[in-house]
Amino acid sequence: MAARVLAFATQGEEHLDARRLHELLEPLAPATFSFERSHRLRSALALARAIRRERPQLVVMEGTGIAGGATLLVLNRLAGVRYVVSSGDAVGPYLGLSSRALGALGGVYERMLCRRCAGFIGWTPYLVGRALTFGAPRAMSAPGWARERPSEGARERVRARLGIAPDALVAGLVGSLNWRRRLGYGYGAELVRALLLTDRPDLVVCIVGDGPGRERLAELAGAELGRRVLLPGRVPPEEVADHLAAFDLASLPQSLDAVGAFRYTTKLSEYLAAGLPVATARLPAAYDLDEGFFWRLPGRAPWSDSYVRALAGLLQSLGPEELARRRHAAAGAGRETFDRERQRARAAAFIGDILTDADS
Repeated sequence: MAARVLAFATQGEEHLDARRLHELLEPLAPATFSFERSHRLRSALALARAIRRERPQLVVMEGTGIAGGATLLVLNRLAGVRYVVSSGDAVGPYLGLSSRALGALGGVYERMLCRRCAGFIGWTPYLVGRALTFGAPRAMSAPGWARERPSEGARERVRARLGIAPDALVAGLVGSLNWRRRLGYGYGAELVRALLLTDRPDLVVCIVGDGPGRERLAELAGAELGRRVLLPGRVPPEEVADHLAAFDLASLPQSLDAVGAFRYTTKLSEYLAAGLPVATARLPAAYDLDEGFFWRLPGRAPWSDSYVRALAGLLQSLGPEELARRRHAAAGAGRETFDRERQRARAAAFIGDILTDADS
């Protein structure tokens, strides 16, 4: 019997995007295709063969990788294959971070994906609006959910392991530590630079993750590395929530451009699940989702001087009363927005309606 729905993630089966897709569509019991990001051309051809063999009524693609998306565009044009795109980024602006030419080509590709799709699942309402403007016939949002919650006693355990004093003020983040040479920036650099502008002895910055940017962060930290700046490296996914429990507040560095302004980022749900208030830019999400847990900092980007100075001022002056108030607000925030079962139910209804319309 042919599968009604075939699902795949362009980042590969081992990526968190694939886990998100499988959990989101689990009520529909879709057939799955394992896309290999390291062998894009081979995977694109294998995907085309799988679609011809399985003859699904609908293909759902998580991500906007060109190898997967171009395959769907060709099959849609030649064989009428219907597909849904799920995405957490504005494609054109994201590729434009590398070059203007790539950004322009990415914009054309993004518009084609939206115009030819049967539906669009955006990680934020802003991406949904973008897709509808580009011609998507219908859309919904599914911003994701926290993978885990902190275990009992995690705060004390992780702090002891990292050598953090019980009464220290800890600001941190978790993420992939890449480095943008053109901007001289990678996740966490805003925290290190802000810390270096303070003289608060009980302040600690903890940046969890790995990548090329980790070495750069160590260089930035200088003599503070291992003292007020901690870079514990990558931790297993199941331990991320426990490390977040050791923080007092989280940094969510996003730029006020067509990349950052469209995002919530996957980390926001995890920060809220750990009860962490969040310092970020003056993003749409920082107004729309605010229940008293955001600090909205000035500056167009986390690498701007004004942003770093404002973050330093916050960390230097933050007292226990304000922190307690913001943590209380964070503890109950986002429950409906980032509720997994609500999103699964909405996605099942969305896909079901697309299938029903095709049958009628």
